[in-house]
Amino acid sequence: MTIAAIAVALVIVAVVVAVLSRRRSGGALQAPASKALPGSAASLSPAGPSAAPAPGAAAPSRDASVAPAPRGAPPESLSSSLLVDDSVRSVPPAAVAPARDLTSLRKGLAATRSVFVARLTALFQQNKALDPGTFEQLEEIMLAGDVGPKTTQAILLRLRESLGRAELRDPAAIGVALRAEARRILSVPGGGGIRLTAKPTVVLMVGVNGVGKTTTIGKLATRYGASSKKVVLAAGDTFRAAAVQQLEVWGKRVGAEVVRGKEGADPGAVAFDATSRAKEVGADLLFVDTAGRLHTKAPLMDEIKKVRKTIAKALDGAPHETLLVLDATTGQNGLQQATLFREALDLTGVVLTKLDGTAKGGVVLAICDELRIPVRYVGLGERAEDLREFHPDEFVEALFGAGEGSIAAAS
Repeated sequence: MTIAAIAVALVIVAVVVAVLSRRRSGGALQAPASKALPGSAASLSPAGPSAAPAPGAAAPSRDASVAPAPRGAPPESLSSSLLVDDSVRSVPPAAVAPARDLTSLRKGLAATRSVFVARLTALFQQNKALDPGTFEQLEEIMLAGDVGPKTTQAILLRLRESLGRAELRDPAAIGVALRAEARRILSVPGGGGIRLTAKPTVVLMVGVNGVGKTTTIGKLATRYGASSKKVVLAAGDTFRAAAVQQLEVWGKRVGAEVVRGKEGADPGAVAFDATSRAKEVGADLLFVDTAGRLHTKAPLMDEIKKVRKTIAKALDGAPHETLLVLDATTGQNGLQQATLFREALDLTGVVLTKLDGTAKGGVVLAICDELRIPVRYVGLGERAEDLREFHPDEFVEALFGAGEGSIAAAS
């Protein structure tokens, strides 16, 4: 056999092997169209002779061998576990409600829970009915927790009116009624966090010395700065150099511009300049710090009124929020402060600081019941995140809910 003949024979053998290998590979990969997944080997592999397009038809694309399944009707080959995963992925993030962090809130209220709530729980465990003697003890506990005489009497009266004779002998029913009454008192309209109703939204912070106004401003600036809001701070406490320095430290920490004046400058002038600056730079929020006002001194209260009017001259409708900062450890004295500040200013809310350091958390009930001013934030620690928006349902659950020394335990 000549060399040419041998070469021809080898070429023929190679062609036959290639054809057989192609047919074997095509048969293994080809799958029914109804069972193939887009992007799988079946949809990307070459089709056999029967899959050739009709004459004159457009050539199919690489993914055209399988039509995409309609939404809500995935291919039959998907397992049930994958179907569940797909439905979860289809839910937008906003539709998933965030879990409530009651643990840290309950921890911050530990002092009040360990005394006020623990005494209530012990009372309901020892007495299976609310007789006159038990009502007297209940009144004593509530007064010791700084709920206040007026609010205490209102709560006891509503308990008597809302509970029947049988329920007055049921500790569980008493606990449920007490929690419902607390929730009703705390649900004052206008609560929740600061609402950005203008640009800039101007927030005037007022209160006596030592309650934590400047620190509260710093924590709020941290919160909104982390939400990509542009914040400006006004150092309106011009009588204390330490207050200005403290605000500047917060400003550097959160990246907020601080507008200040000379020591002893007119607070109204600083507030006016800060409002104008906030408008100029397109700030979202302006927090105005003020000097501590003795609520019993009329001239000092008149001065803060002037600051408020000056801000209104710089920006129509401002200030949009006037928040009173109270120290929770002062108890009923804080209620007196709130009463006089409300008479002088149009308060839109209360910030209750240092609530983690007192067993007299019942003052929250007194403020909301007697003054009808919503508590907007509560301070439960030193960190910026320890300043929490106040929500009545969460507060009642954390204060009276399940856990060590809880009203629920009485049932």
